Amino acid sequence: MNEPNQTRDSDGLEQYLNIEDLKAAAEKRLEASAFRYFAGGAEDHLALQRNRRAFQEVSLHYRVLRGVGTRDLSTEVLGIPLSMPLLTAPTAFHQLAHPEGELATARAVKAQQSLMVLSTMSNQSVEAVAATGAPFWFQLYMYKDRAITEALLDRVVAAGCRGLVFTVDAPVLGKREDDERHAFRLPADFAMDNLLPQDARGEREKLQRSGLTRYFGTLLEDNITWSDIQWLAGRTGLPVLVKGIVRCDDAVAALDHGARGVIVSNHGGRQLDAAPATMDVLPRIAQVLAGRSNAAGQLPCLLMDGGVRRGSDVMKALAAGADAVLIGRPILWGLAAGGEAGVRHVYDLFRDEFDRTMALCGCRSVMEIAPDLFHA
Repeated sequence: MNEPNQTRDSDGLEQYLNIEDLKAAAEKRLEASAFRYFAGGAEDHLALQRNRRAFQEVSLHYRVLRGVGTRDLSTEVLGIPLSMPLLTAPTAFHQLAHPEGELATARAVKAQQSLMVLSTMSNQSVEAVAATGAPFWFQLYMYKDRAITEALLDRVVAAGCRGLVFTVDAPVLGKREDDERHAFRLPADFAMDNLLPQDARGEREKLQRSGLTRYFGTLLEDNITWSDIQWLAGRTGLPVLVKGIVRCDDAVAALDHGARGVIVSNHGGRQLDAAPATMDVLPRIAQVLAGRSNAAGQLPCLLMDGGVRRGSDVMKALAAGADAVLIGRPILWGLAAGGEAGVRHVYDLFRDEFDRTMALCGCRSVMEIAPDLFHA
């Protein structure tokens, strides 16, 4: 029988020496269908594997004799100070990992002086997460019913959100055979107050009957275009970051249409299984965007996710041109293994590894991480 994930949240976290240890602990605690929902990718998991392999094939050509006795890991993203260049990526349904769901994640993010990107498909409402005091952006899918989108955006702005992350690589959901094979369904009592209107009981029942993929096909807009970026920015006044970019021309187009930033991402390998690894395309996108302004004359923010499992991966991404990285599955493994304390432990692991990698590469601050370190 699976171990209840609400017990012994903070006990023995020191035994988990890295993210793979936490993943193994999460697998023991989670129901099999929930673990596979979090861990799985599209079709043959090729993009999922490619993301990780790309990091493994990058080396860091370190500097020596640079006086690294004192190091500063801090940075900022769009004016938001961070204790290190690591953000929590948007991932769905945190209550599958722990009863407190996104509230536990948000409290840990606040304690670690980081930033959370809250998913449309979260269990906890945007208002509840905002009440934790954690700085957050909101990840948005566009509804076919624009009025529903507008109502959600009004809630997001009223809650104090600092930015919008517009996911553009999911006009339809990728085929996730693990979910079908293991009959993945959400528990009937799960709240989804961002995905669905708060009074949409009939829609919730439909989701339970039809499954996530088929339901998304009826709810979400599959005809999004570049003009939607301008509409979102104008509707909310918030900076818009476009998530799901793997091409240089799309990155440029996002800026030209008013985006404040780009997130190089292939949806964690969960959409197009033939997608390139994000680490493979990041250096080219960074080169194309270097010195380029968006439509409002602002320098862009460049972020990435996909396959980040070590502090050295953070270093590699920054050397390739990213301003910061986002982690998704590691947060879920920490949440399943230890709730809020588990998520804090994830950050602590990355902080220790990133700090050590900076020292070994001869960098005293994030500003000293330069492309000459990166070799693929």
